[in-house]
Amino acid sequence: MLTKLRSIVYHVDDLNAAKNWYADIFNMQPYFDEPFYVGFDINGSELGLDPDGSAYPGGFNNISYWKVDDIHASFTALKSKGVKINQEITDVGGGMLLGSIADPFGNVIGLIQD
Repeated sequence: MLTKLRSIVYHVDDLNAAKNWYADIFNMQPYFDEPFYVGFDINGSELGLDPDGSAYPGGFNNISYWKVDDIHASFTALKSKGVKINQEITDVGGGMLLGSIADPFGNVIGLIQD
């Protein structure tokens, strides 16, 4: 059965621009950097960047949530980098807070604090 999120792959039109953007956001360089795929190891989960979305002609309509320790501090840091906020921080009950941003490549990235 499913045990945890292992990898998330975002499709991007400009691999080099996306690589630089995510390197800045996460303050790290990718561990895997090829013309067909770029991979970042984010605390044991993989963030992959794929420049070829042809295998998915219908596109995507999903959102993944990345755990953060302090969602308010995370949003402040992301806003300082000029990131577009997709959904402001929302209390969804039980002490869980979530919100989302949009990357410059059409992907929505969720943040969640529980």
